[in-house]
Amino acid sequence: MAAAVAAAGRSEWTRIVATLARDLGDLDLAEDATQDAIAEALTAWARTGIPDRPGAWLTTVARRRAIDRLRRNAMRSDREEVVARLEAREASEVPTTQDDQLALILTCCHPALAPEARIALTLRSVAGLSTPEIARAFLVPEATMAQRLVRAKRKIRDAGIGFRVPRAAEMADRLESVCAVVYLVFNEGYSASSGDQLLRTDLCDEAIRLGQLLEQLLPGEAEVVGLTALMQLTHSRRATRLDDRGELVLLDQQDRSRWDHDLIAAAVARLDGTPPDDTIGPYRAQAEIARCHAVAASPAETDWTAIVERYRALLGAVDSPVVALNAAVAKSMVEGPGAGLAAIDALAATGDLDEYHLLHSARADLLRRLDRPVEAAAAYRRALALVGTSPERRFLERRLAEVAGTVTPIGPSIAEPLHFGGVPVDGSPTS
Repeated sequence: MAAAVAAAGRSEWTRIVATLARDLGDLDLAEDATQDAIAEALTAWARTGIPDRPGAWLTTVARRRAIDRLRRNAMRSDREEVVARLEAREASEVPTTQDDQLALILTCCHPALAPEARIALTLRSVAGLSTPEIARAFLVPEATMAQRLVRAKRKIRDAGIGFRVPRAAEMADRLESVCAVVYLVFNEGYSASSGDQLLRTDLCDEAIRLGQLLEQLLPGEAEVVGLTALMQLTHSRRATRLDDRGELVLLDQQDRSRWDHDLIAAAVARLDGTPPDDTIGPYRAQAEIARCHAVAASPAETDWTAIVERYRALLGAVDSPVVALNAAVAKSMVEGPGAGLAAIDALAATGDLDEYHLLHSARADLLRRLDRPVEAAAAYRRALALVGTSPERRFLERRLAEVAGTVTPIGPSIAEPLHFGGVPVDGSPTS
């Protein structure tokens, strides 16, 4: 029974919280009442069985628990008005609309909130993750995450940010913020910023689910389609990115038969079903790069020329030194490691990525391929001084030992994993 309640709560969380937030104008109360309803279902359903419409049952109970909380709350001067509105909603069975759910997402991702607050609030209020779960995912104390959530909700209240779908003129900025939040959640799951684990598949799955929800709420939005497809294509390699010992496996050494080809097919169908706009956006550009890797039957069959062209389009959409770094690595696959190294050295000279370990690891790899082991070793040491996760650290240590001549070479490879603005980009040779 607990599993059935958990599944119903997970699938219905966003809709119920959106319904209550619409009527209450209070995100904290909406979440608490929804959690109350899920807790009540554990005992009620054990006695009566699972209702025919679990979502409707949870919504009704959540609304009643919200009324109970309001009546106990002497601090709210408008409580009777809100209670009357909730009771009227229950009597008339006003359904949740897609706009309610979209309004909830857009509120949680409002540009007025700090980026880390948007991520935390989206995972809590939209995805339904608990505060301890979010804290564990981002390797911060639970108290720190709780305070982050409190500050975000206070900001929404104090700034008068309403639970509404913005006007068309405001939508572009808000959508950009939403996509960035979803992608940052995915990135933390795909390549953790620190800690012993490189992969957190639960966060990747959650980000993809959020992307699919956005697709339902904003059908035909090219950047949302591109975002979801990009995450699916990247996540399709999850089973092959680490070996049985937990060591990093680069793209060209992965067993492609173990990639999730159903996920690849779903992403390709998304891209084919929604042709890009005249001006391709960054997520769609990255998705097209990821497609080139996903559909190649072997590393040798990868269309690197097409990838370089797509990077040109991506650089036109996003002025980012990390994109330029990815493009330089792709260039090395077409024009040779010397050309790629020249491009990376020019980028390194700007100093923009001096604290970014992947610049130094990519540079080291190209020096290794050019048989310049002393310089490669120095670059690997610089990358090791900056790297965050244990699997990446061990990989770089093995590479350093290889170029120093103390271990057998790992084998031919293309380049270390790169990221775009803190987010994985499959356009570079990645894990």
